[in-house]
Amino acid sequence: MNIQPTRFSYLPEIVKNLLIINGLFFLGKYVLASNFGINLDQYLALHNWESPDFRPHQFVTHLFMHGSFSHILFNMFALWMFGNQLENIWGGKRFLVYYLITGLGAAILHLAVNQMQISSLEAQMTLEQINRVTASGYDALQNGQNFIDPLMGKLNLLYYTPTVGASGAVFGLLLAFGMLFPNTLIYLYFAIPIKAKYFVAGYGLVELWLGIQNNANDNVAHFAHLGGMLFGYLLIKYWRKNSQHFY
Repeated sequence: MNIQPTRFSYLPEIVKNLLIINGLFFLGKYVLASNFGINLDQYLALHNWESPDFRPHQFVTHLFMHGSFSHILFNMFALWMFGNQLENIWGGKRFLVYYLITGLGAAILHLAVNQMQISSLEAQMTLEQINRVTASGYDALQNGQNFIDPLMGKLNLLYYTPTVGASGAVFGLLLAFGMLFPNTLIYLYFAIPIKAKYFVAGYGLVELWLGIQNNANDNVAHFAHLGGMLFGYLLIKYWRKNSQHFY
């Protein structure tokens, strides 16, 4: 298989295979759940390391799991929109490396911020409350329940709520597009033109603000998005510094 950049393709090899794999995972998740009662999120979503469901392979597999049709639709559209440009320039090998590293970086930052939030909550709680969460919180969530106490309930969600989606890697692609094509126009809502560099910077600032707000009703992993952008920026700077020809 030739994965070096050749002529422009609207559906290059790696992007095409990532779209297919994500689609198969999404289909398999619902087929297995509805027909066999198997919850793939338990095994393949990214769990906090406090959770009994945490496994190291989830740093990769969570990238192929999605929570809803709209979730996968948005991510796959963005993967195609930005990924086809980048793979045509970089070639398949470099593109895949970038995609996986930004996805891994997103997971690392997300779990690190989660751990900081956990430590902050635990500092406000008694040892008895923490022990109750660790002893029975996992089973409570499995049964669709949670603690009435707001601190215990929030700690329980941080401990045992898994993360899914390719969004971290997709935000890495968005960052790369903004760095490589800074003056290219992106049309918001297919109508409002804005240069890629301003769109990326603005989107990043919005994600940072939303992450800092830490709204209890917001289930989006904003720091995972920022992790994808951060690791993407560092990787591109490294490649530029250590390659005579960046592409």
